[in-house]
Amino acid sequence: MTAIGALLLCSCLGLLRPGAGQPFLRLRPSPSDNLPVKDIVEHPDPEYDPKEQDLDERTLRKKLGSHFDPGFMAVAVPGPVNASAGAEAAAGRARAAELRRLERGGPRLRVGKKARRKVLQWLWAYTYCPVLYTWKDLGVRFWPRYIKEGNCFAEKSCSLPEGMFCKPVKSVTKTFLRWHCQGWSSQKYCTWIPVQYPLISECKCSC
Repeated sequence: MTAIGALLLCSCLGLLRPGAGQPFLRLRPSPSDNLPVKDIVEHPDPEYDPKEQDLDERTLRKKLGSHFDPGFMAVAVPGPVNASAGAEAAAGRARAAELRRLERGGPRLRVGKKARRKVLQWLWAYTYCPVLYTWKDLGVRFWPRYIKEGNCFAEKSCSLPEGMFCKPVKSVTKTFLRWHCQGWSSQKYCTWIPVQYPLISECKCSC
């Protein structure tokens, strides 16, 4: 998945050079073929955190503009993730298309039409790889600080015979604001900068 590997959260270096800003702070995840993004290691000094006056929601919403996506980001602690009607409809369409494909090119089963369709439905359910969403807290140095992150269910094989697993095949990016400081102590300058965060958007049963 080279497209995933190319997704960056910003155009600057992943690690700031010594003396250029917050020590060992990563502004973005390192480029990788693996999603979801690993947790970013932050400098523990609270001096590099945004202050209360830097967290005015109206100002930050205006700065983020049309990139604010309430379906994938939240300012306050969100509730449990529920499958949306749109996601359920998409899954239903995918299921119907896959069943039609299996009926045309699947194994010839010497059973009645209803029994055959039940077997194909079971095969579809066994190999189906939905995106499982959970809310993740990115910390106070991101705004909004909560992101709805997707994962592929990989606790068991999705194939018969076993050997294949659900893996990410597509991703999308969402734009967040990242609190970034340059300089040291009283000489440092901090501001919000836009960064892109990659998210899994589709999983598939594959090797």
